[in-house]
Amino acid sequence: MPNTPRIVGADDPFAPMFESVSDLTARIKDAMRSHFAEVAVHGEVSNVARPKSGHVYFTLRDESASIRAVLWRTEARGLPFDLTDGLAVRALGGVTVYEPRGDYQLVVRLIEPEGLGALELAFRQRYLRLAAEGLFDPARKRPLPRFPGRIVVVTSPTGAAVRDILQVTGRRWPRAEILIAPTRVQGDGADREVVAALELANRLPSTDVIIVARGGGSLEDLWTFNEESVARAIAASRVPVVSAIGHEIDVTLADLAADRRALTPSEAGEVCVPDVRDIALHLDRLTERLHAAGQSRIETARTRLDRLADRSRQALLQLLADRRLRLASLAAALEALSPLGVLARGYSLTLRQDDLSLLRAAGQIQPGQLIVSRLADGQVISRVESISQS
Repeated sequence: MPNTPRIVGADDPFAPMFESVSDLTARIKDAMRSHFAEVAVHGEVSNVARPKSGHVYFTLRDESASIRAVLWRTEARGLPFDLTDGLAVRALGGVTVYEPRGDYQLVVRLIEPEGLGALELAFRQRYLRLAAEGLFDPARKRPLPRFPGRIVVVTSPTGAAVRDILQVTGRRWPRAEILIAPTRVQGDGADREVVAALELANRLPSTDVIIVARGGGSLEDLWTFNEESVARAIAASRVPVVSAIGHEIDVTLADLAADRRALTPSEAGEVCVPDVRDIALHLDRLTERLHAAGQSRIETARTRLDRLADRSRQALLQLLADRRLRLASLAAALEALSPLGVLARGYSLTLRQDDLSLLRAAGQIQPGQLIVSRLADGQVISRVESISQS
C-alpha cells in the first residue's frame, strides 16, 4: 500500500525529535562557525554587486561549484584594486549562514589576485582607466620653461630628495628661487597632503615649474604616488610638473601624468634649470660668432667700397675725358670765330690809341690822332693824316 501522510499530534511519540527551522539553521550556523571559521579558497569572481551600503557581494566559482561571498564595507574600503568579473583570486575568511534565506556564504577577510600582487593589479587597473581618459596622452604634456625664476618642490622637507634638488639647482642655476611645499610622502592620508601641496603650488604667484619628488622605496612606500587623486591633481596643474619618484626602475602614475618624468630627484633638478656654465660658454661662442660675422661684414663692405671707388674713379676719368673733348671742340669753334684767327689769315684790327677801342667807321677818328694797327704777329702805331669816306 502506498504511504499515506500522517499528522503528528501531541500523542505522537516522535514529536520531540522535530525542531524549528530557526533552531536547525542556528545549529548549522554554529557548526559552520566551528568547523569553517578560517578557510582559504581560490576561484574566479563573478556576479559582483556593490550596493549603496558599501559592502561588495560576489560569487566565487570553479568548473563545478560556486559559493556566495561578501566583503564588508570596512574591508572593501581598504581594497587597493577593483573586484571584477572573471578575476582569479585567493580569499581568506570564514563560512557562515545567512539565516533569513538559509544560504551559506563566505565572509571574506583578505583577498588578493591569484598570480599577481594586489598593488600591481590596482596599478594596472588604474593605469588602463586613466589612460582611456587621456590623462597620460603625450599631446597634453607641456614644455618646461628654459629659465625658471621660481620652482616649487612638493616633497617631505626632511627627506634626501629635497636636499638633492637644492644641491643640484643651487650649483647649476643659483638665480632660481626654490620654495618647498611640505607634505608627507607615504602613509595613510599622504595622498591628500600631496594634492593639497600641489594646489598650494599652483596658487603661489610667479611659479614657473613644480617638482613632485621622493626618494626610493618599496611599491608600498611609493603607493601614495599611484593614488588616482594625485595623478589627477598633477594632470590638472596649470603649471608644468616634473615628477621624480623613487629610482629609475620605479614608474608611478604620478610619473606618467606629469609633463616630464625624471629618473631621480637629482635629475629633476637638472632638467628644470640650465647650467650657468653652459650658458656662459654659449654666450662666449655667440660673442665669437658675432665678432667673426662683424668682421666678415666689414670685409665685405670694404671690398664693396673699393669696387665702388674704382668704378667712381673710372667714371670720373671718363667724365673728365669727355669734358676735355667737349672743351677742345668748343675752343676750336671759338678759335674759328676769334678776331685773332682772322688776323692770322692776313687781316688787321685798327684801334684808337688812347682807349684801344675798335674803329668800325671813319668818323670815329680825326686827323692827327694816333691809331694802333694790330696784326697777326704784332702791332703798328700810326698818325692819321687824312680821312676819306666812301
